[in-house]
Amino acid sequence: MKNATRCLAVLLVICAAAPERAAADDRKGKPPGRPPGPGEDLIARVLFPPEMIMHHQAELGIDEKQRAAIIKEVEKAQGQILQLQWKLQAAAEQLVKLLEAPRIDEAKALEQSDKVMAFERQVKRTHLGLLIRIKNLLTDAQRAKLTEIRKRAA
Repeated sequence: MKNATRCLAVLLVICAAAPERAAADDRKGKPPGRPPGPGEDLIARVLFPPEMIMHHQAELGIDEKQRAAIIKEVEKAQGQILQLQWKLQAAAEQLVKLLEAPRIDEAKALEQSDKVMAFERQVKRTHLGLLIRIKNLLTDAQRAKLTEIRKRAA
């Protein structure tokens, strides 16, 4: 149960981190169309985290149908990501065992690292898909309002 809680916490951090970083950039007064800075997450600048929508749902005029659809999408993604986190952790543990050896079998270690990175890619892909589906559930006016909210937070 403790591992499941830890995995859920990691999931929440993953879901919240990238879009919040974009919001922080917006708060610094950097317009969305400007050239990227080093290490900047360009994708997060154009997507909206579910937490942001939830905190401004009244202002956005989120209706019951949208709310239910967003919740359904988040729950679906959380389930997928939780499964992937378990697989990722197991693969990472196997990689660590290979790396702990006094003499590392490079081919095996790199093969195992490919497995770890494949799970990481699946987590990121699932998260991106969630953010895309959420954005598509919003109206043009709601997306514009969210962009305005980001700018106001500056």
